Amino acid sequence: MASIKDVAAAAGVSVATVSRVLNAHPSVSADARTRVLAAVEALGYRPNAVARSLRTDQTHTLGLVISDVLNPYFTELARSVEEEARALGYSVIIGNADERPDLQDHHVRNLLDRRIDGLLVSPTDGGSPLMLEAARAGTPMVFVDRWIPGVDVPVVRADGQAAIRDLVAHLCRLGHRRLAIIAGPAATTTGSERVAAFRAALGEHGLPLPDAYTGQGDFQAESGRRVTEGFLDLPEPPQVVFAADNLMALGALDAVRARGLRVPDDIALAAFDDIPWFVHTDPPVTAIAQPTGELGRAAVRALVDRIEGRTPRSVTLPARLVVRRSCGEPPAPSPLQSPSPVQRSTS
Repeated sequence: MASIKDVAAAAGVSVATVSRVLNAHPSVSADARTRVLAAVEALGYRPNAVARSLRTDQTHTLGLVISDVLNPYFTELARSVEEEARALGYSVIIGNADERPDLQDHHVRNLLDRRIDGLLVSPTDGGSPLMLEAARAGTPMVFVDRWIPGVDVPVVRADGQAAIRDLVAHLCRLGHRRLAIIAGPAATTTGSERVAAFRAALGEHGLPLPDAYTGQGDFQAESGRRVTEGFLDLPEPPQVVFAADNLMALGALDAVRARGLRVPDDIALAAFDDIPWFVHTDPPVTAIAQPTGELGRAAVRALVDRIEGRTPRSVTLPARLVVRRSCGEPPAPSPLQSPSPVQRSTS
């Protein structure tokens, strides 16, 4: 029976190239793809995943537990994870935790029972005994986006502190002084980190963050709506609401419109986690964008390194501010004008 090495030799390419062709990865040239497929047909090569797993005690399957499949950020993350895993010869089983620690642990337990080779997790909180036990038992694992402090597991994440600092500076240049935040769950690293970065950035401009301007959300739209309604009921509402994720920003936008108010005329809105929808809202939403696709790909590479005996590295990538028109920004300059120094991106 022909092996993948036989196919590579017959096609005049590497084994890795054969694997990419068989997994439909787009990076292979048309010529190489044609030669590999011709060699596969001529040699009658048929990969047998079950037999391979029995021989190697590997299933070539990764588990991915994401926090909320309805959140476009995690949807894009899952897609990039699946694409990179396929390119490296792995398949992916996805579990949706729906921001619930109990459902997260349910998926982790099921994935481990399925003899996956490694696990990618965006933890819903930092206190899962099952997650801690799996890490201590040596299960190949990588945290992506969020992490559990004190657990010796590689982390692939974006650093939003500089982008939040840029956002606050941008808002101050526009004349805003009363800035509020819809925070994510304090039990998540991203929830607590974004509030701390926002508070520190305000402090750099001599601005406070009163308790009344700090609303507790849960990274889902309904909490953004509820918190924003509370802000609007204050005797002195904030001039800007910064939502610490995209779904809470959409909830905030719903709350503003339900009152018959307009963004940014009556209240400005900014968000963490840029999504394609923000370009199409009226007005387009100023947001902080994470390099989501690269985060997913880097997480898979780190996990495969761990599985295949190499030393994985934690990866931190920068987020960036995307300026649009939801905070009272001036209209985009015409093609004959030079862009404003504040305007990083327009939509």
